[in-house]
Amino acid sequence: MKAKKEFTVADYLLTRLKQLNVTEVFQIPGDYVKHFTQALEDFNGIETIGTTNELDASYAADAYARTRGLGAVSLQYGVSTFSALNAIAGAYVERSPVVVISATPGSDARQIGSMYNVLYHHSTGNLNADQEVYERVTVAAETLSTSVGAPEKIDKLLIAALTYQRPVYIACYKEVWGEPCPKPPAKKLQAEIIKSEPAALDNAVTQAWTQITQAKKPIILAGVELLRHDLTNQLEKLIKESGMLYTTTSLGKTVLDEKGDKFIGTYSDQASIPEVISLVEGSDCILSLGTIITDDYLWLVENKFSDMIQATTQEMRVGYFTYNGVTLKDFIEALTERFKLAAVYPLKVVAPPQPKFPEPWRSNSDPKYDATPEVITFNRFFEHTVSFLEKQKMLDKIVMTYGVSTSMYVATNIYGLSKNAYISSAAWQCIGFETGAASGAQLGSGKQAWTVAGDGGFMMIAQSLSTLARYNINSVIFVMSNGVYAIEQVYVDMDAFKPGPSHKFDAFDILPKWDYQALAKAFGANSYRAETVTELDEVLLKLKKKTNLPSLVEIVIPEKDLARQMKRLGEE
Repeated sequence: MKAKKEFTVADYLLTRLKQLNVTEVFQIPGDYVKHFTQALEDFNGIETIGTTNELDASYAADAYARTRGLGAVSLQYGVSTFSALNAIAGAYVERSPVVVISATPGSDARQIGSMYNVLYHHSTGNLNADQEVYERVTVAAETLSTSVGAPEKIDKLLIAALTYQRPVYIACYKEVWGEPCPKPPAKKLQAEIIKSEPAALDNAVTQAWTQITQAKKPIILAGVELLRHDLTNQLEKLIKESGMLYTTTSLGKTVLDEKGDKFIGTYSDQASIPEVISLVEGSDCILSLGTIITDDYLWLVENKFSDMIQATTQEMRVGYFTYNGVTLKDFIEALTERFKLAAVYPLKVVAPPQPKFPEPWRSNSDPKYDATPEVITFNRFFEHTVSFLEKQKMLDKIVMTYGVSTSMYVATNIYGLSKNAYISSAAWQCIGFETGAASGAQLGSGKQAWTVAGDGGFMMIAQSLSTLARYNINSVIFVMSNGVYAIEQVYVDMDAFKPGPSHKFDAFDILPKWDYQALAKAFGANSYRAETVTELDEVLLKLKKKTNLPSLVEIVIPEKDLARQMKRLGEE
């Protein structure tokens, strides 16, 4: 008779994760963390997703957290955790609650190391280095040297991740993951409820109300924190009671379902469509809720600072007045109550009509190629792809992922996506995020991931295609194959995009040539290639047929294609 398996510290963490609907953990194995990985392999209800490298695992865990509410990645000490640092920093910046799980040399190794001056593998010599580094990109970090108190410490870390919607780091001495531990209660953990200081809340709302009611063209700028902190219902009520039009930041795109007559389109500075730019820049009161204001929005803060009400989890500001002790949730709800009681609200204003196809793509396509309509440009790609998705009624069935690229900015012009269907690295601005994120986005959301990657970004994390194939995840990866870091060249010297041999890209922005079809075959994925608009349309029809494998689609575009969205951004 097989002995009953002892419940361990690893089992405790896994049980808590399962209670929070984490049903996949992304993993890179290692000897220090073997007790956790062995427990994970045997744990009922959570699948191990073994990835090809640490960035693949961590980008995936990040996208999973953005779609599921919490994600987890298991890593080896030192060499593995440090490799994942870039991805976790992005999760920290963009408010994604990833649980980073690791293990360190155990008690015996520490004693031997101290006695004999032995440098243990994967160690810098400072055995606390992992935690010290991760303390900079997490809201809580802990290394457990014993199983005593482990349940309380694990719970505290998970509550911090849920409360602040940012990563946490937990490691154990090597042996501790396998030590006995009590089972957790059946009740799942919840975010801490932080309440506002009543006087500060009243003052902030009163000042904001004064500013809003005096404005002739108020507008709501919605950000990603509303999605992360489950405040989208509150946003919908505020829009309903106020009648105000709303836009979103690039990172906050699809904070709500993009339907209805109050959504004007996503505001991505000069990458936006003209109607959106006009309405935002013409507003005399911008109610900015849950936004992360990056340098993509410098014009906004430099020209509209006094007209902005900036309410986030980090800041509460009305014009030049700042308030401490006011939560984003309480502020939105209190402001909504003001609108309910005011006779002049809701406003009757409606958003301008959405651009009529083939806009906004046709006018934003690089005019160098007007005479060659079969050439695929960035905007022609989106013109045909979005049209296909609309006609096939697929916009509600996919989740899109983007790293920083020309495509990310062009894609902000899309209308009609469903809630939380646009995942991007718009704040951290990481090239390569999109391909690694595909598996996590699809597993977390249950929707098919459609990823649009620059070829430079794809080259950084191409092995993610192997992970998708291994687990039969049928994501679609489009590689915009122009052979250059186009977005980089825009900000280095935009003259390189001018016609003629005298205008050249800088050598550091030239990419090697890859055979994408051969690469897809090596990884076990489907592969397609489109060099003309006609071929693109044919490929899109083929993608409608579902398989159990990922599809890599090379989209051949000219090296010097300069999307008008990027041209306007580069000229600022």
